[in-house]
Amino acid sequence: MKSFAIFLLVLICNRTIAQHGNESIKKTINLFFEGMRTNDTSLIRHSLDSSCFLYSIMQTKNGQTVLEKEAIDDFLKQVISLKGKKLDERLTSFDIKIDATMAIAWTPYNFYFNDQLSHCGVNVFTLIKRSDVWKIMGITDTRRKQGCN
Repeated sequence: MKSFAIFLLVLICNRTIAQHGNESIKKTINLFFEGMRTNDTSLIRHSLDSSCFLYSIMQTKNGQTVLEKEAIDDFLKQVISLKGKKLDERLTSFDIKIDATMAIAWTPYNFYFNDQLSHCGVNVFTLIKRSDVWKIMGITDTRRKQGCN
């Protein structure tokens, strides 16, 4: 009976720690998108690790798969240049996996530009935990115009 109680306590503690990690990761990702919505690049930068990379996987009209890399500074300049426009990426769910100080989050999304659906896809966030804070160290997304909800 005593070993069962210890097992149950460990299980509850692990679940509580995982839930806290999930919420911290969601908070970091939501901060990134709040920065986009408000054209506040300081919020975006605050959510990113200094090593952050951005990739997009898309298909051309010919059906070829292409991989585009975007520099963080170029992305931030684009956010600033769209000040006054509505950039609203709505995540439809989170699937988060954590191993110690590394995590990934799979987040399907619909992207609205000035309240009009522009495209949809999936983001894969890679995060690193530094000094007890989760930071985004990479974002890879897919983008498509068909099959959006």
